[in-house]
Amino acid sequence: MIRRLITPNGGGTRCLPSLSRSSRMSPGPCFRRPIPRQLHGISRSPSSSQRYAPLSLLSRLPPSLVPYAELIRIDKPTGTYYLFFPCLFSTLLAAPLTLTSASASLGPATPLSVLGTSALFFAGALIMRGAGCSINDLWDRRLDRHVSRTQNRPLARGALTPLSALTYTGAQLLGGLFILLQFPQPACFFYGAPSLLLVASYPLAKRVTYYPQFVLGLTFSWGAIMGFPALGVDLLSHTPALTAAALLYASNVAWTVLYDMIYAHMDIRDDAKAGIKSIALKHDADTKKVLTGLAVVQIGLLGTAGMAVGAGPAFFVGSCGGAALTLGYMIRKVNLKSVKDCWWWFVNGCWITGGVISLGLGADYLIRYLEDGQTQTQTQTEGDEK
Repeated sequence: MIRRLITPNGGGTRCLPSLSRSSRMSPGPCFRRPIPRQLHGISRSPSSSQRYAPLSLLSRLPPSLVPYAELIRIDKPTGTYYLFFPCLFSTLLAAPLTLTSASASLGPATPLSVLGTSALFFAGALIMRGAGCSINDLWDRRLDRHVSRTQNRPLARGALTPLSALTYTGAQLLGGLFILLQFPQPACFFYGAPSLLLVASYPLAKRVTYYPQFVLGLTFSWGAIMGFPALGVDLLSHTPALTAAALLYASNVAWTVLYDMIYAHMDIRDDAKAGIKSIALKHDADTKKVLTGLAVVQIGLLGTAGMAVGAGPAFFVGSCGGAALTLGYMIRKVNLKSVKDCWWWFVNGCWITGGVISLGLGADYLIRYLEDGQTQTQTQTEGDEK
């Protein structure tokens, strides 16, 4: 005989056999045995071995820390790289100015100081990207439940409470402030602090406009300004530097909208159902035309930024030419109907395009640094002869 039991909390039914008298056991009263939540829903705190590959970073963390690591996307670092690259671009673009400019309060930037500044920017990008993800998930914790890619995020599935996430976000912002204070002051604080307003506004933009990627671009591109004051170049008193910083910032905004439009195509169906707006939804039929236009704008602004500070051939060939080739190839090859393909190009396009732009900027700086050293040596030799 089979008895059907209704488990509490909507856990479903469980069929249990009623033991016969021949087994020397009485049937006993019907009792309730709840089915574990994992069998009919998403676990609030799944074990690492259940959800993650054995060699992944998350699988090695204590279970209590996993939701916090998921909240800052520690296992998906691509966003950190996208936040870091504008900082690196501006640092490398500003470095040659310090070799000849009287506005550079810290003196000529050596390769070692450029590396140190870049490392500090990477630490800041790591912390602030995590804080941005936390703020985004606090805003979107109810919407995320309706999107297949995001429904397992820790706030959406209930592994973290909003208060815990808010407290953790505050700690991250304090960490970001600590990094910011390591740069030359007060200039870097003056230029860096306003970016927090943009960090908090991006999740709201998804609710009111089809162009939240533009707001994301304004946020992620802020580092394109910061490299100049970080190396002691005063933007307000150095017109070429201010012009270059503005153009580089605009160029990175176009790049951000470009790659995030590809990213948005992964969620285009779920976003439509959940009422989330994106540029991918607005221009689905003409996406590749929009991507091409964004690439042209990005490269044009990048080249104009280089012209403003007198960049050399290495920049125009390596950075601008390399960006044109890599972006053109990506736009041609990406399959916007494939989630897997969009993800691949989002992740690898970061390094491909960001890498060639950085190499061109770095080569231009090193060439000019070596030329400046030779000029100083020659000048010193001529002075000694006199």
